[in-house]
Amino acid sequence: MVSQAVMLDGDDQLCAGLRAEDVARLLQAFEFVDQTYASRTVPTGQAALAFARGVVACLASLNADVDTRIAGVLLELPFFDEQRAAQIESRFGKEIADLVTGIRQLMRLHETASLQVEPAKNKTSAVSQIETLRKMTLAMATDMRVVLVRLSSRLTTLRYFAEQKLENETTLRYARESFDLYAPLANRLGIWQLKWELEDLSFRFVDPAGYKKIAKMLEERRVEREGFVDKAIARLKSELEADGIRAEVFGRPKHIYSIWSKMQGKSLDFSRLHGVRAFRVIVDDVKSCYAVLSIVQNIWTPVPEEFDDYIARPKSNGYQSLHTVVMAEDGRTLEVQIRTQEMHHFAEYGVAAHWRYKEGSGANPNQQYDEKIAWLRQLLAWKSEMVDVVVGQDDTERQWVQQLKAATLNDRIYVLTPQARVIELPMGSTPIDFAYHLHSDVGHRCRGAKINGVMVPLNTALKNGQTIEIITAKGEAFAKGPAGPSRDWLADGYTASSRTRSKIRAWFNAVEEAETLSHGRALLEKTLQREGKTAVNLEDLANRLGFPKLEELLLSVGKDRFSLRLIEQALHADDPHRAPAPNPDDAVLPRKSRASSVTQGGKSGVLVLGSEGLLTQMARCCRPAPPDPIVGFITRGKGISIHRTSCKNFAEMQLRAPERMIQTEWGNQNSDTVYPVDVLVLAMDRQGLLRDISDIFLREKINVIGVSTQSSKGQAHMSFTGEISSTAQLQRALAFIQEVQGVQEVKRR
Repeated sequence: MVSQAVMLDGDDQLCAGLRAEDVARLLQAFEFVDQTYASRTVPTGQAALAFARGVVACLASLNADVDTRIAGVLLELPFFDEQRAAQIESRFGKEIADLVTGIRQLMRLHETASLQVEPAKNKTSAVSQIETLRKMTLAMATDMRVVLVRLSSRLTTLRYFAEQKLENETTLRYARESFDLYAPLANRLGIWQLKWELEDLSFRFVDPAGYKKIAKMLEERRVEREGFVDKAIARLKSELEADGIRAEVFGRPKHIYSIWSKMQGKSLDFSRLHGVRAFRVIVDDVKSCYAVLSIVQNIWTPVPEEFDDYIARPKSNGYQSLHTVVMAEDGRTLEVQIRTQEMHHFAEYGVAAHWRYKEGSGANPNQQYDEKIAWLRQLLAWKSEMVDVVVGQDDTERQWVQQLKAATLNDRIYVLTPQARVIELPMGSTPIDFAYHLHSDVGHRCRGAKINGVMVPLNTALKNGQTIEIITAKGEAFAKGPAGPSRDWLADGYTASSRTRSKIRAWFNAVEEAETLSHGRALLEKTLQREGKTAVNLEDLANRLGFPKLEELLLSVGKDRFSLRLIEQALHADDPHRAPAPNPDDAVLPRKSRASSVTQGGKSGVLVLGSEGLLTQMARCCRPAPPDPIVGFITRGKGISIHRTSCKNFAEMQLRAPERMIQTEWGNQNSDTVYPVDVLVLAMDRQGLLRDISDIFLREKINVIGVSTQSSKGQAHMSFTGEISSTAQLQRALAFIQEVQGVQEVKRR
């Protein structure tokens, strides 16, 4: 039997839209909490049973399903733990138990994290933290009905404060939090009735004087204002019907906070505020929009400076509508908005969501996030539209609930620092990502982590709502011990953020560079000692060798990219008797050809008519190398000359003596055989240019056997002869040379 305490006036409102069996389930929920709530109050001081009824009434106004309303009833059960959740599951099912658990978790996190908003170091930090809290609310809700219950519970609390006329620190804190967090969330989800009431009630406690002033002015003129708008709508409808234009015309109620915001934003007096008297016209097509505008401006006198054509010139977020302000015969103004059904739908539910330009800088544009929010809003709107459909109502509601449960923002997670600051991270992030997000130094010194007070491996995936504590090496221990991150952290599973991996790589690059600098400095100092030149200015020496900075010289020496023989030459440049002889290993000097070079008798690997062993030579005019297309030309006394098929000299010889042309192809190549090629470089002349290009040949293991350079009017014309094993090796070197500072053109001759 249902408790008499439950059977109070207003049950029709609580059960609105529910079937008889659902009504019975809801009343059973009230009966379940009746004894527990009888002598219990919620933290705000409101009786627990009254609070539960208020939450359910609010959810009923949103046409929420019965499971959501039952979750609202069970919200304030005391001592909520796994045992209590199991009790709810056994009585009402797992779905409702999960809903209540999610709501309680969200409430706990809000209570903890919101404490960090007010003491933020600056306004920008506070705005960012509030925005992260909003996102966390949606991400935390694995079932979006959790958010609906949370909004309804907050509105119920504010209604209680207003009814009791309470004004203290608690009401002020709740009001500010509702302004910052809950009203914007209701706005984003398109739950306008909650959004407006949350704003008005919050405004009442944050600025009592401003609220009372606007409320008094509205009340004094309410009857007159509503009568004026009703007459204007009736007159416009009559004119539209006469012109055969189908349209929906309705008033746009302005709420107290909305009026105050516009007065502050435009520095207007209440008497000059156009939006107090306003209505909206919805038509079928764009042509009708302008037709309605013409009729409106014929009926009343337009105010020129108060016209905006957002159809011809949409807002940056895609919003479209006609906005105009007209003046009636008695001098009173009227604001009119005109749009199509499609524009109205886009403005209310589209990616260019209304909240984007209402909330301004507090929002952080993200197309994927916007699309998810837009979908949530459409789901909520669809539920409201479909709730009155009798045929198929069961299937419709079931489908809506399933989609709403699945509509989560699951591409990001939100975790807390030990100080309750909310941190936004990519899905799949680990404690290492968290540490580097806080600061690079915290990441480098990370040695362990705790999740909700329990030690965990560093590759543990984080979940929404967890509190993360990073254990770091202390300053002295960090300096002496195994400094920095582990290379294992770059392996799969340790990090989810590319930003984290970049910071880890930057650490190792810096360490390797420091080691290379140290090695290069040691080699340079050893050379100076051996040559008796320890007093030389190292910066001047680097400049003489073509390096703008000493560090670049040390790096080149440390990486074995610059020969110490060149340093010895520079040290004794003024003493030719002591200058050392050129060394074949020097980076910028031509080297002797290798024994396996085809120019020194190495096997060319060319097949003439499929036969090996015939005397061949590589033509110097085009210098072929595998896998260039080749052809042979029979010479007098020098065997067969091998040319590239694109060689201009060969084309001329073929015209003069086509009978001496012979088919050739590359056979099996000896891995040690190299072929000479000529490389031409055109560049802006500068100090160190030859060294930079020679470094590339050295790095690509191309033996340079000839160098020729000329400089004229600031341009350097350079020719290199190098030995390659294949043209792929050459192409790679040419690509790197093209990137050298000042190089304008590089090509194979």
